[in-house]
Amino acid sequence: MLKCFGVLLLSASAVFAQGNATAYDALRTVGNQLNRDFVNRVISLTGVDGNPQPATWRILIDDPNARGGIREVEVTNGRVTSNRITSRGVAGTSQGATINPARLNLDSSGAYEVASRTADSSHVPFGLVSYTLRTNDHGDATWVVTLENQNRRPVGTIYIGANKGTVTRTEGMFAGAPMDAVVEDHREGDVGDEERTGDNRIMRSVRHMFYNAREQAQETFKRVRHNFADYIRGND
Repeated sequence: MLKCFGVLLLSASAVFAQGNATAYDALRTVGNQLNRDFVNRVISLTGVDGNPQPATWRILIDDPNARGGIREVEVTNGRVTSNRITSRGVAGTSQGATINPARLNLDSSGAYEVASRTADSSHVPFGLVSYTLRTNDHGDATWVVTLENQNRRPVGTIYIGANKGTVTRTEGMFAGAPMDAVVEDHREGDVGDEERTGDNRIMRSVRHMFYNAREQAQETFKRVRHNFADYIRGND
């Protein structure tokens, strides 16, 4: 059973005075204004066109009291601006797909820093950022960060573990690589550069850059690590 953080929710007025809210801020708003237990039932958070944080967060919540079981909440400027039951499809089922808040160590601001460091290592310029926090196939919370140019055209996507900050997958990203150039490695900790049989020259280069960028991103995570429980308790 997930530990309930709702009873420790604090006022967020000071935070929202400092620009667009982060994902943690939006979750606290949901707990304060709707239901404290909702922070333990989140299926996903999504924010688009962030600069670097989005103006609005859309949050899907596993709500057994809702018809269909899915509640969709939108948070803008520290306020719940939409709260409705949705028939929006969720990959798989909502059961078992909720995010464990006890294993959240990366707010969207930290996800931005990790993604930005990876983009710098990849020599990929970007202007806007879109975010999705959801569980992966193993049930681990993962940030999917899509970097966009000023015309909102994607230039690369980075998958970052929300528990240990590991970059597990990139799509596009590296200068000279096509958007369908995907590198994936879900191992955590220090791992060496790995080549695969059948890699062409471009993919060998992309894979080498992936592991270099991943190592640098891990150093960034150590600096921006931010535990959700500490945030809710005010120990940040």
